Amino acid sequence: MAAVGAVLDVLEKEKLAENTHEVGTHFIAKLKKLESKNPHVGEVRGMGLMVGIELVKDKKSQEPASDIAVKVLDKTKDKGLLIGKGGLSGNILRIKPPLCWTKKDADFAADAIEESLSEI
Repeated sequence: MAAVGAVLDVLEKEKLAENTHEVGTHFIAKLKKLESKNPHVGEVRGMGLMVGIELVKDKKSQEPASDIAVKVLDKTKDKGLLIGKGGLSGNILRIKPPLCWTKKDADFAADAIEESLSEI
């Protein structure tokens, strides 16, 4: 119980819920711009800092692009960003950063993802 209380105290004291909303909104907005520019980004979705980026072969067919997801994971790793993938077809990039993430961190991640997609 003491550990739970301490965690709740930190969440409240450091306003991590508010930070999650603010930084998550900023991050998703940046990724939505990428959705409109990149032919392989089918949809960006999420809440707070939990974000999914659906990768597709082309927007018209919406065919899952798991091969592109694997390549993006490798390229983002080389840039210093570790993200995961999931979904039934393995074509969803999953971003689940810590609650203390900043807008600068979100900008770095969005840029790394955008650069990685453009290199494929």
